[in-house]
Amino acid sequence: MLFNSFPFLFVFLPITYLGVFLLLRADRRTQAISFVVICSLFFYGYWRPSHLWVIVASLGFNYLFGNFLYVIKNRFQQKIILCVGILFNLSLLGFFKYLGFFSDLLQATHSSDFFGIVVNTTLPIGISFYTFQQIAYLVDRYSSQGGPRYSLRDYAFFVTFFPQLIAGPIVSHNQIMPQLDHLVGRVQSPIYVSHFFIPGISLLIMGLIKKILVADTFGNYSDQAFALSSMDNLTFLDAWGGATAYTMQIYFDFSGYSDMAIGMGLMFGIQLPLNFLSPYKARSIIDFWRRWHITLSSFLKNYVYIALGGNRRGSARRYLNLLITMALGGLWHGANLTFVFWGLTHGLLLVINHGIRRLCPWRTPAWIGVPITFFCIVLTWVAFRAENFSSMLNFYAVMFGAKGIVVPWSYYSVLALFGTLTDLMSVRAGNVVHFGGIQQIIATILAMIVVFFTPSSMSLLNEPEKLKFAQSKYIPLGLGVLGTVAMLVMWTQANVTFLYFQF
Repeated sequence: MLFNSFPFLFVFLPITYLGVFLLLRADRRTQAISFVVICSLFFYGYWRPSHLWVIVASLGFNYLFGNFLYVIKNRFQQKIILCVGILFNLSLLGFFKYLGFFSDLLQATHSSDFFGIVVNTTLPIGISFYTFQQIAYLVDRYSSQGGPRYSLRDYAFFVTFFPQLIAGPIVSHNQIMPQLDHLVGRVQSPIYVSHFFIPGISLLIMGLIKKILVADTFGNYSDQAFALSSMDNLTFLDAWGGATAYTMQIYFDFSGYSDMAIGMGLMFGIQLPLNFLSPYKARSIIDFWRRWHITLSSFLKNYVYIALGGNRRGSARRYLNLLITMALGGLWHGANLTFVFWGLTHGLLLVINHGIRRLCPWRTPAWIGVPITFFCIVLTWVAFRAENFSSMLNFYAVMFGAKGIVVPWSYYSVLALFGTLTDLMSVRAGNVVHFGGIQQIIATILAMIVVFFTPSSMSLLNEPEKLKFAQSKYIPLGLGVLGTVAMLVMWTQANVTFLYFQF
């Protein structure tokens, strides 16, 4: 069941919301939380009922591990429980997500199957997110040496709350659990409509618009380009057009999902953590990772980078820790060498960024930092999107002219005026069938104007005075019109899943 589908938007969400709202208005907090858990498990099982046991077993065992850490006071015994809990989570994730990957790597080094093992598992949706979420919970339980003891019902809500279950944000128990005690008060409060429901449903509509009208449009361009790369039929314009299109696609796709997740959370009286804050406005790669997938960045920093030693053992070890952390972050996204390469590339860029800051501590002007950072991001998204390593290398080779530069005849007639320069760059005329041409260029320019020059939709949450936007008749009208258009497009086309649902 996709967020951008009619069954979700017009059946599941209204029924779930109405049930929770009525229960909370009747001061039935316990029943409301139980109802959300049941609906969330139904939502999860709707994808593949056979995988429902995975999340139930995961939250059940982690709840037991957490209780053991709460009850047992012996530090050595706690450490053993923590290690067993982390091993359980990583084993569950590793079996479903990485066993086939490492099996293929081993088989690639042998002329036959490695010990005759053939691995074929279907990835349970959202497993990367709720696994990391629960690892963080166990580590926090071990580190805090105290805190409240949660009921199984509340813990199940923390793990399964459907707006963030499939693709984040990766929430902390400290962010969610305290809010459960205030659900009744929030829904019954006179400011619920203005501070929770209206901003929530507005973010939901904004996210739907970003996904259907923008992200999926650019997806059509990028899919064609990367398909050509796999067939070794890619041209220079196709490559750059495809890379730029995917850069816009993943931005609006993830931004749209983040808006919808946080918006639905607000409708239910829950404020989920910020996960996306205009990342293409970043002045550096360091700044980018403070804006892109913020909760994943926080997890990698707090539970991987610091665990490796952070910056406590000198610059060389600090940079090595950065590379390891980002490589693991890349592998978290998927069992493919392209993701590892993507993570290592970002790790290297972070190392360079920190090195430059150490030599030149002054603040980089936006007019220099933003374009350079954006160019680096465009290049790294190629590795993130490529189907395999050879396709990725081919894509980069074409982008940088290693296979010559093929342009349409109409473009070549203009470039030919530059004579020698055109010859040196191996520019030649040919058929460039899949590049979107002027339509794609205009769409990209308009998207970049939105990306670089308009405020983030998350400013609605960070600046309370902007919540008064609902009093304006123009913004709700605009959202209504664009939302209706998005619904019509959704009606006429097949639903396209959010990109981060695959992780």
